[in-house]
Amino acid sequence: MGIDQGTTRTKALIVDHEGTVVSYGMRSVDRYTPRPGWVEQDAEELLAASVRAAGEALQNGRIAPDEVEAIGVCNQTGTTILWDKNTGQAVGRAITWLDRRTLGICRSLAEKDAQGISARTGMLLAPNGAGTKLRWLMEHDRAVQKGVANGSLLFGTVESWLIWRLSGGQAHVTDLSNASLNLLLNTVTLTYDDWMLAELGVPREILPDLRSSSEIYAHTDPNVFHDARLPIASAVMDQFSAAFGQTCFRPGTVQCNFGTGFSLTENTGTRRVPPEGRLVSPVLWAVGGQATRGFGGWVNVADAPIRWLRDQLGLVRDSAEAEAIAAQAADSGGVYFIPGSAVVEYLGDEMAPCGALYGIAPETTKRHVVRAALEATAYQARELLEVILARSQVEVSVLRAGGGAASSDFVLQVLADITGVPVERPAVTESSALGAAFLAGLAIGYWSSLEEVAGCYRAERVFEPRLGVDRRDELYQGWKRAVDAVREAGAVRSQV
Repeated sequence: MGIDQGTTRTKALIVDHEGTVVSYGMRSVDRYTPRPGWVEQDAEELLAASVRAAGEALQNGRIAPDEVEAIGVCNQTGTTILWDKNTGQAVGRAITWLDRRTLGICRSLAEKDAQGISARTGMLLAPNGAGTKLRWLMEHDRAVQKGVANGSLLFGTVESWLIWRLSGGQAHVTDLSNASLNLLLNTVTLTYDDWMLAELGVPREILPDLRSSSEIYAHTDPNVFHDARLPIASAVMDQFSAAFGQTCFRPGTVQCNFGTGFSLTENTGTRRVPPEGRLVSPVLWAVGGQATRGFGGWVNVADAPIRWLRDQLGLVRDSAEAEAIAAQAADSGGVYFIPGSAVVEYLGDEMAPCGALYGIAPETTKRHVVRAALEATAYQARELLEVILARSQVEVSVLRAGGGAASSDFVLQVLADITGVPVERPAVTESSALGAAFLAGLAIGYWSSLEEVAGCYRAERVFEPRLGVDRRDELYQGWKRAVDAVREAGAVRSQV
């Protein structure tokens, strides 16, 4: 079983030895925004959704818990939780990876040693990571201050929290993929970074133990799954789990994953590519004593444009209708939908960034606006991909796509058209949960090797680029001009 605890949904799937999904469960999770730029979740709700999704998968497949050989966990990364190690109860809400309240801490760190921090951690000084969130809580939350002072609290991101609670407190662990994105890990030595711990004032004793992504950490508490004690045998960050689920084991392979955000991840093998711009250099997973490294980046919000068209403007009922409307237009008619995430610099305004509709003309229709919103992620993907390819010096023959939007023919065709790279959709698009299941199976010998896991991969369809090079580049240059114009307007707005 693979459990994928995401930002908007928690999913669980159960696969057989051939990698075929035999059952599936899903639960939605809520987000809370008490202030602009703040995004929180309830840790207990994340746990409950995970248990319920797993229970639904068991029920739907008519599978008894003791028939499951092992459980793996993948998760939204950077979402920060503290809990009482004696009671197991979370202290306050979790601060999610989308939250921007730690920009000031990021700026302060950048002034002190931006280059050194990036070189050691492989990360950008962005508010997504958990390290600065932990520091913020220690500065502003009295319950956290008291608990850290008396030694009663533990810290972790979502995988640490779930493993602790599912196991009844047997294991306080994280894997190297999650740790490498939190600004607390030295990704050269693969140990906690002493300078960062000292600078952020983080006591080492509250941190989870660093482990591989595929090993038995503990067994589930009998109360969780009807007296069954199941091995909890993998933990991995969701974007990298998606790459593993699509068996991107060969250096040079690139995976794109659609969820609340969008990510592009290249496997660089044992080679560590230093971070640059908005791209990071994390550990993708660690198996059998070997850390596999990667290079890539993400777009914070990929599904937001369609949600905005649905909830705020009432132009569409759902993503399916959006795609049907967009398909009625041959192109966006010169209109570009610029999400705030395409405009803002990581250490930019404290407030949430503003996006824009650019290029509206008298002949602009609903079809053009909806199509532009659907195309926005593809333009950002090309921007990421160009930097990835320039730095890694490899040729990419195909992008393997996973996640919710990967089920859309329209979205994947646009991605192929704008990037100029064929996009391959796998038979199983829930790649993150699949990757967690594969890693758990490797830990217990259900699969004997990466080669055996790779044999489970099956492609469902390949989307070839349809646009010519000149047209593709013309559209992309139009996107870049639009983004620059919106940035300039934003700078004027902030001065006023």
